[in-house]
Amino acid sequence: MTSPLENLAGPGKPLAAEPPDDAEIAGLLRSARARLRDACGESLALESRFDLAYNAAHAFCLAALRRHGYRARHRYIVFQVLPHTLGLGPEVWRVLAKAHDMRNLAEYEGHVDVDARWVRDLVAACQAVAARIGGPETHR
Repeated sequence: MTSPLENLAGPGKPLAAEPPDDAEIAGLLRSARARLRDACGESLALESRFDLAYNAAHAFCLAALRRHGYRARHRYIVFQVLPHTLGLGPEVWRVLAKAHDMRNLAEYEGHVDVDARWVRDLVAACQAVAARIGGPETHR
């Protein structure tokens, strides 16, 4: 029986099989933790906190995917596969998917519309991912 991640891997599919790299995963986790810590800083602008929290979440989710032996061909997929990489449900990955859409609007169209509640929700979703991922030594 193939796993959901295996079904998403291959030519023309959103994932590519690639052996985990402990140094890469450790670097992603280190970066994610620093960004999440900074995203919690109330003195920063909301847009900065949003950017930091989004990028922290992406790094955590990418690290989880890399632990399973896959690399994403598109940024968005790391959030969609959270049920398979970390066992997290839609209450987390939907927040992160919406953040991805908002990030794209900001990056490509210059439209940034975040408020304090949204940043709190994004930080909370990121913290849920951080709590689930654990230390860099745990594979699969």
